[in-house]
Amino acid sequence: MTDDSLLDEMIALALEAGAATMRIYAEEFDVSVKADASPVTQADEIAEAIILKGLAAAAPSTPVLAEESAAAGKIPALGRRFFLVDPLDGTKEFVSKTGEFTVNIALVEDGKPTMGVVYAPALGRVYAASQKAGAFRIDDEGRGEPKKIAARPAPASGLVAVASRSHRNAETDDFLSTLTVADFAAAGSSLKFCLVAEGAADVYPRLGRTMEWDTGAGQAVLEAAGGRVVVHPSGEALGYGKKERGFDNPHFIAWGA
Repeated sequence: MTDDSLLDEMIALALEAGAATMRIYAEEFDVSVKADASPVTQADEIAEAIILKGLAAAAPSTPVLAEESAAAGKIPALGRRFFLVDPLDGTKEFVSKTGEFTVNIALVEDGKPTMGVVYAPALGRVYAASQKAGAFRIDDEGRGEPKKIAARPAPASGLVAVASRSHRNAETDDFLSTLTVADFAAAGSSLKFCLVAEGAADVYPRLGRTMEWDTGAGQAVLEAAGGRVVVHPSGEALGYGKKERGFDNPHFIAWGA
């Protein structure tokens, strides 16, 4: 399978999984709590099953590290090339019905996310990227024309900062106080990476715990758009396959161009 056809398949699976989450979003649904105290719904589980089945058909030899499977102890041997799946990033936003939740699929090669899809089904917006195709956005629930996106250089008037709607903390505020910030936006889920990738924001600090499946797809989109994601405060690129850490991430900063 070529890179182009694999990315197309990842987009199609994100759209299918997103449609399934929207059917549940429109109804009353139960919310459970996982061992790490994070919420989980039927939508997380249904969306992950759709994506896992599709990836197994499209790339049967490539292992998948997926959030709900990992929570159940199903962690495959990964090797140098694997998929990351977060079937519903921003479950808190899903439960509170802000619309700011996403379906995330990434391909990691040699520790780097090289391909990614972020779909916000309630917003009808797809962000996708590969090293070959670059980064682009598709509106109208994936039916619109793909439009190239690019991170922007820092504006002379000051930065637009974006941070988590649910997880902003004092350490984040302290970091932002060291920058010339002209405006601030709050957003949920991996949409924060995408706002930086399309030049609607300039910096996204995450000085709290995240997992690799939370960030892989968004990082792929941002880096293909000309931005970067670096470990804070050391400054090296945020990498993947960190089994020794249990696949959690250190603190990081996502920057535009």
